[in-house]
Amino acid sequence: MSDEQGPRLLRALRHRNYRLFFGGQSVSLIGTWITRVATSWLVYRLTGSALLLGVVGFCGQIPTLLLSPVAGVLVDRHDRHRILVITQVLSALQSLALALLALLGIITVGEILFLQVVQGVINAFDTPARQSFIVDMIEDRADLPNAIALNSSMVNGSRIIGPSIGGVIIAAVGEGWCFMIDAVSYVAVIASLIAMHVAKKPPREQSTRVVEELRAGFMYVSRSVPMRSALLLLALVSTMGMPYTVLMPAIASGVLHGGPHTLGFLMTASGLGALAGALYLASRSSVLGLGRAMMLATIAFGIGLVAFSLSRVVWLSLLLLPIVGGGMMVETASTNTILQTIVEERMRGRVMSFYTMAFLGTAPLGSLLAGVAADRIGAPMTILLGGVACVAAGIWFATRLPSIRSFLRPIYVQKGILPG
Repeated sequence: MSDEQGPRLLRALRHRNYRLFFGGQSVSLIGTWITRVATSWLVYRLTGSALLLGVVGFCGQIPTLLLSPVAGVLVDRHDRHRILVITQVLSALQSLALALLALLGIITVGEILFLQVVQGVINAFDTPARQSFIVDMIEDRADLPNAIALNSSMVNGSRIIGPSIGGVIIAAVGEGWCFMIDAVSYVAVIASLIAMHVAKKPPREQSTRVVEELRAGFMYVSRSVPMRSALLLLALVSTMGMPYTVLMPAIASGVLHGGPHTLGFLMTASGLGALAGALYLASRSSVLGLGRAMMLATIAFGIGLVAFSLSRVVWLSLLLLPIVGGGMMVETASTNTILQTIVEERMRGRVMSFYTMAFLGTAPLGSLLAGVAADRIGAPMTILLGGVACVAAGIWFATRLPSIRSFLRPIYVQKGILPG
């Protein structure tokens, strides 16, 4: 990497608040991924059921689908920084509850499902607040695409490290200590948020009701061709493609005949591809061309899933999963970047709540659908059908690109991204 490219890759870290956030969140997200692999392995160990893996995924994410629109209105009305401090403290307490129940040896599947719902409710408010707060941490808006890409790099760097550590800890001392490490890791992000210098924003005038603001946000998104098309593509990919992660324990154990180490390696391989995709986006100097990147990434993601579903050996699966992870990352982060670039500030929280719904909120439906399908036709066939659906979604988006570009051009000219 050249000297010029190096600083360009990390330019958002020039901003003190973002640097603090990046450091604290990096530690916390490793804990989050350790907990994710531990939760799925614990449920599969207790039940041996692919269906219940889908149910756990459903419980953890259905609150996001139901509550994100309301959360978006609250994020637009109130201080995003304060909302984030509250959600991080509550997440730490949720992980601590999981840890104590598991370490005492009394945890049941019902308790796991309940605590997944609790975390889902927290995430419904945390995710739109976190996405909107990125703008508040970056003084120079030209660095915003880089900050979003670095955020994705951070998520996927932790996705590489976390599952590997989780697999080792599960094999050595069990799932309970994974949850305890996650609870402690939240201290880092809470400390980074408290250390920030953030101008306190007075609560916005609340002359309209929540329902009216929800309707205004929905109309704003539905009338924008780029927003509408990008969010629909993301929802399709999240519903049909992302459940491969939920079925990973069944693939690792039932298809590849491995244990927790195998599951950790598979998730790490996917994370490596995602990290590579995020670094590619961070190295870009402009948002121009992201629509085409989204289309190609979606098709690559679908083809990767089809090939992965047909693999019956670990080494081939490990070679294919970086394609899957990279395709998903470029698609989701590019969507985020385009939305954050063109949205009006007064609508940012609501638009990012729709992004949260499309990305995380549709996933519970996909998880439940995948769990039921895997119970009937097997995990490999379920993943294959999801891959085919993603290829079809990418081809559909390609037909929308001309109208999306014509809509974006005047906005980019107005913002100085394109010459007048």
